[in-house]
Amino acid sequence: MTLWRYALVVTTLLFGSMALVLPLLPSRPASARVAALTGGLLAGVNTVAAYGLASWSRERSASVFLGAVLGGMVGRMGLLLGAVFFFILGVGMPGLPLAVSLLSYFVLFLVFELAQLHSTRGGSAS
Repeated sequence: MTLWRYALVVTTLLFGSMALVLPLLPSRPASARVAALTGGLLAGVNTVAAYGLASWSRERSASVFLGAVLGGMVGRMGLLLGAVFFFILGVGMPGLPLAVSLLSYFVLFLVFELAQLHSTRGGSAS
């Protein structure tokens, strides 16, 4: 799957599920809905970046692959942590909806990403 197609699927999953979940959240304060959407968007950007790095480094040497994947993981974790602190402490977003949304979408997208990467390698783990 190309990076653009992967991003399209992630975007469809994110906004499709948000269309179902956001109306269930309390309308007051509205910031809870914004925080949930922000958490989902952060997880979506994170998974597209991870898939892009893994796809880019797939045809390269093992050391380049590990450097891109592991270095990218550390960099993305730092950026996500900084974004969470910024939105909670700097902007004043409610932390619980942001964290629950971010972690839920992170797990969903991680499973999807691993399934996609596994299928492009041929599906055999042995």
